[in-house]
Amino acid sequence: MTDTAAQEWKHWTERRTASVSAPHGALALTGTHWLEPEPAEVPGLPGRWWAADGAVHVEASAADGLSLEGAEGGPVDGTRRLTPDTAPGADLLTLGEVLLVPIEREGELALRVFDPRSEGRLGFAGISAFPYSPDWAVPAVFTPFEQDQDVLVENADGRERPLATTGQIAFQLAGEPHTLTVSRSGDQLSGVIADAGSGRESYRFRFITLPAPDEDGRTVLDLNRAYLPPCAFADHFICPFPPPGNRLPLVVEAGEKQVLTK
Repeated sequence: MTDTAAQEWKHWTERRTASVSAPHGALALTGTHWLEPEPAEVPGLPGRWWAADGAVHVEASAADGLSLEGAEGGPVDGTRRLTPDTAPGADLLTLGEVLLVPIEREGELALRVFDPRSEGRLGFAGISAFPYSPDWAVPAVFTPFEQDQDVLVENADGRERPLATTGQIAFQLAGEPHTLTVSRSGDQLSGVIADAGSGRESYRFRFITLPAPDEDGRTVLDLNRAYLPPCAFADHFICPFPPPGNRLPLVVEAGEKQVLTK
């Protein structure tokens, strides 16, 4: 490993640790509350909440302490329509140090609660990872599907949801050919993967991001940067499991392994 590669990987691991352990990072999530059309209370929160017309709605008084973030923010006093995270200009609410995030997933609306005082965040001791090895960073070639395909996969909450996939990457590890189904993530590619060591040497599945392929489909699969999904840090995330064919038949001794606790 060159000094440059060593430093880049080290900085990547440091950024990952800082991100998940931030006051409102993944470790702070204490609840994902799916909302119904009828106003109802959300455990631990003031006001009444419901889903309608593609948005989250809340009814509260100024005395409840809810505050809308942003230029047009301020105390919530009455009924407010909140734009979820999948739309431009998404809204955020605070309740003291607690952050409230309206979300939309496959047409369903929910409210996520991020509390800096969560047990997960207070008990966090780091992320274990395999040592870097250049052998796990290999050339790959991306071949897009004729049309994007939705693959129905189980999620961490036990429900099946469609996973949008855009093509496959082909590569070699230890001289053997392999393929993985991937999705678009902006200009980059992303995948949900498992391997023969998943659930033992590492978490039961992991995510991976690849650089944007060039005009010939060439990119790089760097498994040193395989990372834990959000549901490894908090039970209230709904991460997708790997689609069919995305379990490598060898143990991938690269990337993040597990969440460490005190």
